[in-house]
Amino acid sequence: MIILAVGMPRAGSGWHYNLVHDLMATTGCADARDIRKLYGLESILTEINCNIGVLSARRMLMVTRPALLGHTFVIKAHSAPTLWARALMQGGLLRILYIYRDPRDAMLSAFDYGRRAEEKGRPNAFSHLTDFPKAVDFIAEYVAGWEQWMQTPGALKTRYEDLLMNYATEAGRIVRFLGLDAELDKVKAIVAQYQPGGDGQGQQGTHFFKGQIGRFRGRYSAEEQKILVEKFGAALKKMGYDI
Repeated sequence: MIILAVGMPRAGSGWHYNLVHDLMATTGCADARDIRKLYGLESILTEINCNIGVLSARRMLMVTRPALLGHTFVIKAHSAPTLWARALMQGGLLRILYIYRDPRDAMLSAFDYGRRAEEKGRPNAFSHLTDFPKAVDFIAEYVAGWEQWMQTPGALKTRYEDLLMNYATEAGRIVRFLGLDAELDKVKAIVAQYQPGGDGQGQQGTHFFKGQIGRFRGRYSAEEQKILVEKFGAALKKMGYDI
């Protein structure tokens, strides 16, 4: 089986992925990095967290092979759902956990992350976000993706803010969704490791820097915040965020 941890960029998705990955590791399932090497999937499962990118037919078929051969492993993505992903989920080969965040904080985090990388001479996937309009256009794609994931039955949806503020409850939901025994010591140990401020948040691949809730209010002007409400207000209300 393929476990897909998918989410908005800069929405705690690295933290979310590593929590899911290490929880599944307690079952003895394969490490996705080993699967990537064993089956020659380096071209489609990239970075430390085995990010599959778009959930295209070609990519989904390529990762299906090891799943059909009996392997269970965890991969990551930021893309919207596709017909192929839904088909694999309905067929029992794919289990999906989705995490999202207030898009105003996510876009600010992406912008800052890109600027820091540029200043260090190591451009990343966010370095093209050089101004406010570009950041708005960037996050708009993922707000549209949120709408689609929320309409995807069978996927576990988690808000970053809830995972941060009500970690025990939200981690418990993830454990149950994965079909794990929350009373096992090894499961408890992983849950404790990834609690806010725990050792797991600092490890490679979690991509944490600030992760603060509502940071956009102190960075964006009143006019910029008005633009964000005009563009994303309906979605923000559905997500449960104050506007």
